[in-house]
Amino acid sequence: MSYDVEITPESAGWGFSSLRTFALDPGGRRELRTGAEEMILIPLAGSASVTSGAETFQLAGRESVFAGPSDFGYLPVDSTAEVVSERGGRFALCGARTDVRLPFRYGAATDVPVELRGAGQSSRMVRNFGTVGVFETGKLIACEVITPDGNWSSYPAHKHDQAGPQESELEEIYYFEIDAGPGGEPGFGYMRTTASDDRPIDVLQEVRDRDVVLVPYGWHGPCVAAPGFEMYYLNVMAGPADERAWLISDHPDHAFVRATWADQQIDPRLTQRVDRPGATSA
Repeated sequence: MSYDVEITPESAGWGFSSLRTFALDPGGRRELRTGAEEMILIPLAGSASVTSGAETFQLAGRESVFAGPSDFGYLPVDSTAEVVSERGGRFALCGARTDVRLPFRYGAATDVPVELRGAGQSSRMVRNFGTVGVFETGKLIACEVITPDGNWSSYPAHKHDQAGPQESELEEIYYFEIDAGPGGEPGFGYMRTTASDDRPIDVLQEVRDRDVVLVPYGWHGPCVAAPGFEMYYLNVMAGPADERAWLISDHPDHAFVRATWADQQIDPRLTQRVDRPGATSA
């Protein structure tokens, strides 16, 4: 069976990160084989059950990526799982190549830390469902970001392409969904990536619903949500280090922006939509 989106280490030309998306009609089912990758199965829209071996987890899912965090299932390397959706839905498989084998597990939506990051027009919401210190994996790091229309996220521009005490070496996938306008008009936004060393990269990409942008290295950001169109993206990261970490360096031309947040309010469109207690701001 094919995928709607299929980014593998081979197709991306790198070593670790992957992303696949697929849809199931009501009553549909699909077998998944992880091979050399660990994977997180997360509903983008809809619900499903996922079975591996003798265990089955029910994923309640959500109406859409804009409706709040979702529960998810973790699939170990060299495992097989079956996904069944009574009502149908769309699903993402966030993956990373690893030698670490962990058990088949369930992640609850209520346990997902929701972070309000930035301030003013740099305000965004981050759902840290698969980040370091939140959910254990071998190499995989994954999160979701909601950017209100007209705002900038992944900003200041930053990088994580050189291993060291201040920075991790991580490949990154951005998968976008853009909410439609009030009359169903197709939404859009923009993403920027530039070189951080002698490796050439220069991207200014218009992104539309279900587009993907790959960041093998370089300064990346901002992601800009056009006025009138709310932006979602799913980030998938992995790299060669044995220690799983997400350490970044800000672009020197943009780093001062962080200090300006102390004198600005978080966008009230985000503070009003946090749908459970325990959200944090940073």
